[in-house]
Amino acid sequence: MGYSRVLIVSSLLLVFQLSTVVAKGKAIGSPIMAPAPAPGPEYTNLTDLLSVAGPFHTFLNYLVSTKVIETFQAQANNTEEGITLFVPKDSAFTSLKKPSLSNLTSEQLKSLCLFHALPHYYSLADFKNLSDVSPINTLAGGNLYSLNFTDDSGTVHLNSGWSRTKVSSAVRTTYPVAVYQVDKVLLPEAIFGTDLPPMPAPAPAPVTDIAPTADSPAADQTGKARAPASPDSSSPSASHKMMSWGILKHLVLAIGGGFLMFFL
Repeated sequence: MGYSRVLIVSSLLLVFQLSTVVAKGKAIGSPIMAPAPAPGPEYTNLTDLLSVAGPFHTFLNYLVSTKVIETFQAQANNTEEGITLFVPKDSAFTSLKKPSLSNLTSEQLKSLCLFHALPHYYSLADFKNLSDVSPINTLAGGNLYSLNFTDDSGTVHLNSGWSRTKVSSAVRTTYPVAVYQVDKVLLPEAIFGTDLPPMPAPAPAPVTDIAPTADSPAADQTGKARAPASPDSSSPSASHKMMSWGILKHLVLAIGGGFLMFFL
């Protein structure tokens, strides 16, 4: 009887030890993995994007030379706000005759580049709300570096004071970077003043020669204008003068003939 109890106790101890060893082996061989973090937004290289997205080489050269591209990269990838860019086409710079960007200082040119970006990501649908709260400050900062937006049946118009243009296409609209193509360079009042560029004068209307009508006093029956009448022409006053001179001439001759008959 005592032997049986010892055997049972020994078996229970053996089973307990084996279960402990198996549990430890599982803990060592299969560690508990922490859940993977949610993937963040994809890093956006604005230099590569603007190089292949469209004819934006002139604007990209300005961004690189002023190092504004680094500010845009940091705003796009290192903040939760994101960034919205308005990128002029190359033709927008070639058509810009006055004012000239060649006369700007390095700081003014840098501010001009920053003026083409908003410190927040805006989709196309967001511009309708921006038109209600305009003007919107740009990355250049200050009220004189703000833009006015107008949503006209889905067409987004921008007004900087000097420049009036519209968003012609959406290059990229994926958070955190929105890039929109515009047809003109955005010129801020803080650099170019408040004297708006003059509007082109309307073309003068063509002048047509109108011939006088046939019943006009200055036209004959063919509709062609007649030359002015000379003083010797047969006007009523001239005819009256000629009749008076003829009567006086006959009267003088009659009186002279009477005197001759009397003396003879």
